[in-house]
Formats: sequence, structure tokens, C-alpha cells
Amino acid sequence: MLVENMSIEEDYIPGEIVGEGAFGKVRTARRKCDDTLVVIKEVSMANMSSKEKEDALTEVKILEDLDHTNIIQYHDCRIDGNTLCIVMEYAEEGELHTLIKSKGEKEEYFPESQILAWFVQLCLALGHVHSRKILHRDLKSQNIFRTKNNILKLGDFGIAKVLTSETQMASTAIGTPYYLSPEICEDKPYGSPHCRPPGTQEGTKSDIWALGCVLYELCSLKRAFDGASLPALVLKILRGKYPPLPGHYSKELRDLVCSLLQRCVPSICQHAHNHHSSGGFEALEGGRGGTRVAPPLVVHARRGA
Repeated sequence: MLVENMSIEEDYIPGEIVGEGAFGKVRTARRKCDDTLVVIKEVSMANMSSKEKEDALTEVKILEDLDHTNIIQYHDCRIDGNTLCIVMEYAEEGELHTLIKSKGEKEEYFPESQILAWFVQLCLALGHVHSRKILHRDLKSQNIFRTKNNILKLGDFGIAKVLTSETQMASTAIGTPYYLSPEICEDKPYGSPHCRPPGTQEGTKSDIWALGCVLYELCSLKRAFDGASLPALVLKILRGKYPPLPGHYSKELRDLVCSLLQRCVPSICQHAHNHHSSGGFEALEGGRGGTRVAPPLVVHARRGA
């Protein structure tokens, strides 16, 4: 619940800054009542328009509505002067992107079992988001976080969009360019129905495409689509051409990546079901009340192993 005109320092001890951006800062903090380590997203509202303030408060409403093991948990929200302070769960191991980059520099690959375990976790998280009629719209490895127990958490809903009706479509082309879907590159709405499979909520295709880009990164330790300029990048995305995955991964995993990086994709829940039931591992089930089964530890396999 949003609390106005209350200093964040009444209940939290601010720590170090761990991120900065156009919106403001992200810092760690300690909750005084139980010494829990959290993160506080500080959004400066001093120079915001009414629309921008409304968008910032929308993120709070979105976070309040989401309750899932694989989504960063919302704790608290304060307006402290001209600063909106959003208190959230702290994922000790940081961004998935940082881990992928580190492994790429050493050419150390994740085992397939680990990739699939993480993929199911992300499917379950995204399925929960979509079930609330919310689009993330900026799914990328930088917005996925890892805990000390090796659990992935989807976070940063700063440009998420709530669907207010079954037929509403999001048409704003926002998100990180490397993860943009062909539909967004062609300036089509997120929910363009001409290629939406039966039973799939409108607007989810672009999130699922971005999930495919993340899965590709986990396998190859590189982006699926890259370019020297934005037009060159868009052309590659529209052509759907990406470098092949390393040969030591199974045909099934390569087919999975291919199925996500195409214009017509199955629902996210169907992907999670398929690879939970046939992949030989257990997924993280349901919301916070479900049984949590930690995925296997990362075991690195060098190229050619």
C-alpha cells in the first residue's frame, strides 16, 4: 500500500547504490524491524508530468498484484518528499545478464538441465504476469535476477502495461531493441490477432519472443540478434536469422529456441507444461505457497566438451 509523506528512513537503513538510470537510483537497505536486506527503487518525481507520475504509480499497482516465487516480491512503497520509494525483494546474485557475460568471457556453457530448469521458472513467472492481464514489455536478461539459491526472479516492471479489457492492444514500441519482436519492428500492436494462437491472451507474443531471446542467450552466451545500427538490427529480427546454437545442446533444445523465435508461438503455459513433463526435472510450481524445488547447481562445460 502506498504511504505518502513518510520518510523511508523511519523503517529502513539505506545502504549502497547498486544501480542508476534516468528514473533515479536503486540502493540496498536494511529493514529495521527484522534486519532483512531489501532494495529500494528511488524514483524522482520532481520534474515529472502528471502522466509520468501516473505511470510511476502504475508500477506500484502492478507489483502489488503479483505474487509468485519467480517474481521479485513487492514489500512497501512511500512518497518521501518528491521521491517515490519502492521497496522490493533483494536477489543476492544480481542480474542474470552479469552471469551470462561472465561465462561468455570464459566460454563456459551452462548445462542443458540448468537452462531448462531456469526456462521453466521464467515460463511460470511470465504465465503469472499474463494471467493478470499484464504485459512486461521489457523482458531481458538485465531484468531477470538470481537468488543465492539459484532461483530466477523476473523484475523491473517499469514499462509494463495493464490490459484493461480482453481486446485492448498495446501498440507503443518500447523495450530494449535487441529483444524487440518482428511485430513491434513492423509497428504492429503487441496484441495483433492475425497470428495469435487460440487460447493465447492478446498481446503476449512480444513477451514470449523476448523470452526466446533470453533462452538463446543462456545457450550461446551471446545475443540472438545484433547489429551495427538500429536499421541493421531490425532487418535481422525481421528475417528471423540468428547464429546456430552450440552443437553440444540437444535437438529438442534447439527446436525450443526456434519455436519461440518465430511469429506464431504457443502460449507460455504450454511451453512450461511441455518441458516440465518431458524434460526430466521438476519446475517451481504456482505462487509463494507452492512447493519449491531448487534447480541443479551450475556445472560449467567448456566449448567442445
